[in-house]
Amino acid sequence: MRRRRFLTASAYSMAATALPLGHVKETAERTAAVRSGATAGAAEITAVRDMVALFTEMDERLGGQHGRAAFVQYLITDIAPLCRARFHNDGLRRQMLSVASCAAHLAGWKAYDSGEQGLAQRYYTQSFALAVESGEPGQDGFVMRTMSQQGMKLHRPERCLDLAETGLARAAGHVPARAEALFDITHAHALAKTGRRRQAVAAVEAARTALDDGLGEDVPFWALAWGPPEATVASRTAKVHQALGDHRRAGQHYVRAAASRPAGTYARIVALDLVAAAESQLKQGGVEEACVTWSRAMDHMNGVASARTRKAVRTMRRDLAPYRTRGLRCAAELDERATGFLASA
Repeated sequence: MRRRRFLTASAYSMAATALPLGHVKETAERTAAVRSGATAGAAEITAVRDMVALFTEMDERLGGQHGRAAFVQYLITDIAPLCRARFHNDGLRRQMLSVASCAAHLAGWKAYDSGEQGLAQRYYTQSFALAVESGEPGQDGFVMRTMSQQGMKLHRPERCLDLAETGLARAAGHVPARAEALFDITHAHALAKTGRRRQAVAAVEAARTALDDGLGEDVPFWALAWGPPEATVASRTAKVHQALGDHRRAGQHYVRAAASRPAGTYARIVALDLVAAAESQLKQGGVEEACVTWSRAMDHMNGVASARTRKAVRTMRRDLAPYRTRGLRCAAELDERATGFLASA
């Protein structure tokens, strides 16, 4: 992390202006005390968990590039020393390692959202190692689940099914049902990607059953990386149908996923789910319907600093090019809006 050039590229970060300064001061004081030899305890762990939650919310609302340097610096100056600190007991030390794994996972997600896939993978590997050392049931499998999803997104499915299956095996029976649903649905996606239609459909049903069985259950902190499990399962179910060539069902589930998240908090993923819905609608021949959905997606992109949203808009322009050439008004208007967005992003 210390070798990353972006750490020194911006001395002042607007992300810091969104932080509760009193809480930041208290967290810094606790870390300084630990560095001087004090024993760390539950308060330090809570402080780090709160900061990771805060940066996670900013990430979803403003994009992975927003506050990235500030968060990596926080990993170096606060979280790393706490991982080496003395704790009152081994249980607290393991809790700290679990939260540190969440932090490394978020750093990987930020790199992923910025288009730096190799760096993201390295962060995920570190997150996995911390999760294993923490002994938190299912958390190491959750990181394997994330790495499986990254491979599928990059069209490198060689080990994605193995990762998804192993992650599910590590979590099954050891985590709440709503959390287990997240593993089931990634397994379903990996099965669909490898052409195992019947097994993929069965895994989707397993995820839905797990959600129903776990209604009202709490979900571990590490399993909330992408918000409510119900929305994540809906979005990933759409990807399963997309991989199986069922664009009608894929579009329906993408729209459902977007509607099931608070748009203000999850602006980026709502936008990307709507983009995917529009692509599914276009593949069914509904270009005007797709334009409406793409326009809704762009409504959520303002202020989001994300390589993925920019790529989605460029892809949209390419897909609509034949329709602009034919003089379709909605395609031309949307292209004009997209051009302005890309110029200002």
